[in-house]
Amino acid sequence: MRTELGQCSDLGFHGAEAIHEALQARQVEPLPSVRTIHRILERRGALDGRRRIRRPPPPPGWHLPEVASKRRELDSFDVVEGLVIKGGPQIEVLNGISLHGGLPASWPMEASVTAKIVVASLIEHWRAFGLPGYAQFDNDTTFQGPHAHPDVVGRVSRLCLSLGVVPVFVVPHEFGFQSTIENYNGTWQAKVWARFEHGSLPDLQGHSQRYVTALRRHRGDRIESAPQRRAFPKHWRLDLQARPRGRIIYLRRTSAAGAVGVLGRSFEVDPHWLNRLVRVEVDLDGNKILIYRLRRREPQDQPLLKELYHHIKNRKFSE
Repeated sequence: MRTELGQCSDLGFHGAEAIHEALQARQVEPLPSVRTIHRILERRGALDGRRRIRRPPPPPGWHLPEVASKRRELDSFDVVEGLVIKGGPQIEVLNGISLHGGLPASWPMEASVTAKIVVASLIEHWRAFGLPGYAQFDNDTTFQGPHAHPDVVGRVSRLCLSLGVVPVFVVPHEFGFQSTIENYNGTWQAKVWARFEHGSLPDLQGHSQRYVTALRRHRGDRIESAPQRRAFPKHWRLDLQARPRGRIIYLRRTSAAGAVGVLGRSFEVDPHWLNRLVRVEVDLDGNKILIYRLRRREPQDQPLLKELYHHIKNRKFSE
């Protein structure tokens, strides 16, 4: 009946409803329902539509092989803005969360979050819990440094590099890479900010600290099973004038011309890899930039697309 309707029907309809109407017109008994006809067609593979193939999502931290394989931990940090205590000051919150362990941290404050505040908060957090392998941020100037000049290595990046932590800056407006910290931002606002009435900043800080402490206790087993964190060096001191050493990683999307923008510069990658994800690793010790291809469908396949020579001059850091 489906074949006959497809070839001879004036309308050309040959789905379950059209077959049901044709069988009913011929007084077929017993007459199957439309749903039964649809199930028969589906079982025989005789439907025109095709179901969307839903591929499994890539593993957490797939863009960093050491993180995806759980050899290194990743700490993500972000700022929640636009909170105002009634009759009081405007509030901003620096939040942090680890990828595998779910180790949280929150710093509500009255002043705007600056690079100096981020550095002090990260030192406090890492002294208490140890150093991760990677620290991930968005591309805000607070984290990355000013964008007015090329080859700028900001204060937060210099802190990470001096401690052997690789700073990672994710793609702007890209789904997925910041989902862990964004979820924690939403949870903190629901469980702390919206749950209580805060009369002052110390009141808010107290609620936040109790929540973070309880959450750490609740996730104790998960935190213990996460990749091991390195001990904070005892006699370490931050020297912002020292030449940065190590790696800085940028997750970027190539342009329509196959170029990528990092460090305030544009680098040609591949004319055949347009508007696609790449991982750009700036090797400060080797004076080179390594660009790797990224695909969510094949998260483990990350071939090297291009290697470039690039030397960053050691300029005096403006305090």
